[in-house]
Amino acid sequence: MHVASFDGVRDAARQLSGVAVRTPLVESPALNARLGGRVLMKCENLQHAGAFKFRGAWNRISRLTPEELTRGVVAYSSGNHAQAVAAAAQMMGTSAVIVMPADSPRVKVEGVLSFGGEVRTYDRYAESREAIGEEIAATRGSVLVRPFDDPFVIEGQGTTGLEIVEQAQAMGAEIDQLLCGASGGGLIAGINLSMAALRPDVPVIGVEPQAYDDTRRSLAAGQRMTHPPVQKPSICDALMTDRPGELTFPINRRLREVVTVSDAEVAEAVRLAFRTLKLVVEPGGAVSLAALLTGKVDARDRTTAIVLSGGNVDPGLFSDIIQERFVP
Repeated sequence: MHVASFDGVRDAARQLSGVAVRTPLVESPALNARLGGRVLMKCENLQHAGAFKFRGAWNRISRLTPEELTRGVVAYSSGNHAQAVAAAAQMMGTSAVIVMPADSPRVKVEGVLSFGGEVRTYDRYAESREAIGEEIAATRGSVLVRPFDDPFVIEGQGTTGLEIVEQAQAMGAEIDQLLCGASGGGLIAGINLSMAALRPDVPVIGVEPQAYDDTRRSLAAGQRMTHPPVQKPSICDALMTDRPGELTFPINRRLREVVTVSDAEVAEAVRLAFRTLKLVVEPGGAVSLAALLTGKVDARDRTTAIVLSGGNVDPGLFSDIIQERFVP
């Protein structure tokens, strides 16, 4: 059985070479001045399909055998993994069926369709996406590509951390801390594999929406936990998982801490990213920036790396946030 490892991350980097975008690590003098430290932003909003998810999807799907490719792939996702799987499947010449919540942002559904994927919607509050995905895979004989609980997916996402370390070194920067959103945990687990091997002295800090703090609760309890029932969904649709993954949680035990941010704080981060940084970042991709802007993680006199994990934001919501019409 394949187990996610840093050697696997290095192998994933070779698998992704020439296919995935080596996204820039950028900084803003204005942001640095505001926070009193140096902030290095990994712009995964500029990745294929608009999010880091392409890394893991490609690392998994590109390893399928010719016979497996004839049977197609199935995935379940709120949107970014969905688009990434559809894009990677199209590039590999196979079909993709994506199970998506009925309330997914339209831009993400359209993204899947544009890559030739087939969308099957479900009620995220009344149905199990895992059960639906497994049933479709069994019926069609397709390969199920899980969004985070797959070692090849974790290793693919880990190339984000590998690149951050390499790019920071090229900039002459010594990272003091790294922030990343924590949903099912695939991205931050992959980053933890890279940081544990390359910069074990650098703390990795997770960031979650306030109402979807299952990683924070799980770390405190020492076991995988869910969050209390949520009355209103977060604008961070990419981070609305109910519990950490079985494979990702053990890796993410090395997190120094997990902080939470409100929708209003995330909206301010999205607004600043657009107005000051000239970047389009979706709410779920802006949580690490929000944690710095609110002071929940101190950036003063430090060099902080953060991941802007995606840019697939609903146009209507984005307009409301930018024009300050959004009401949490």
